[in-house]
Amino acid sequence: MRTITYREAVREALREAMARDERVFLMGEDVGRYGGAYACSKGLIEEFGEERVRDTPLSEAGFTGAGIGAALGGMRPIVEIMTVNFSLLALDQIVNTAATLRHMSGGQMSVPLVIRMATGAGRQLAAQHSHSLECWFAHVPGLRVVSPATVADARGMLWTALEDPDPVVIFEHAALYNDEGEVSAEGDLARDLDRAAVRRSGEDVSIITYSGSLKKALTAADTLSAEGIDSEVIDLRSIRPLDNETILTSVAKTKRAVIVDEGWRTGGLSAEIAARISELRFYDLDAPVERVCSVEVPIPYPRHLETAATPQPDGIMTAVHRTLRR
Repeated sequence: MRTITYREAVREALREAMARDERVFLMGEDVGRYGGAYACSKGLIEEFGEERVRDTPLSEAGFTGAGIGAALGGMRPIVEIMTVNFSLLALDQIVNTAATLRHMSGGQMSVPLVIRMATGAGRQLAAQHSHSLECWFAHVPGLRVVSPATVADARGMLWTALEDPDPVVIFEHAALYNDEGEVSAEGDLARDLDRAAVRRSGEDVSIITYSGSLKKALTAADTLSAEGIDSEVIDLRSIRPLDNETILTSVAKTKRAVIVDEGWRTGGLSAEIAARISELRFYDLDAPVERVCSVEVPIPYPRHLETAATPQPDGIMTAVHRTLRR
């Protein structure tokens, strides 16, 4: 095993993909000479040239549309959108074109496009750079949506996504880029895009989360263990499709569920997961499903307000105590 950062894992995955398949190229704002807004593509333009690492104008709709066209033409483009908030400028291309062409063409066309974007709060970049809108994309049939929470997943998910004949959206939580983790030094590093992962086994309560909230859930679980509370922590990894089997198997065992989602509570991913648990495992539950979400405000700029507005370990522990009636 070797230890690298999340940022280095993404960069390695990009380099490997372009080395393995000449059809793969990267495009987006500042991905070339600047090396990417998060330094994930630093050095790639010197290695692969301007044809395969393309700096684009500040037009998300324009370069996402170009990526769709390239995918239809047989290429394997990776489109980098600087932050999820900016992806709203490309929603027409993503939702009305990339996600629909296979169905509208009766299966004659496919769009093997990968869209990467940063998401999440925790960096004091205020409301236009800090939201978690993953559930908006997870709502759309025709898209596969994943969010690697670990360095190993960040390293391995890209190649699997590029092999998918349909569009895949990868959300990288911006607060994770400096995190370190272990990856294999050799062998196939590819990761499954369909299955959730049990990051911590437990018997008393299931804490279900993904992306940047995984660390907070594990921190809460470790603290709760000192109180004699044995928490199971589920990392969703895939947001569309959701891995019902792993979620429901865990809830059937623990009889209690706490869902942690940095998105807003109203109409969010946590509501969908809670509904599935209620529909399919209602009689296994010993307590109502708890949800820990961001406060229903635009993400604030001041550090103390940003922290107060987003899920934190203390809030997760409070929800666990509620579901255990403590």
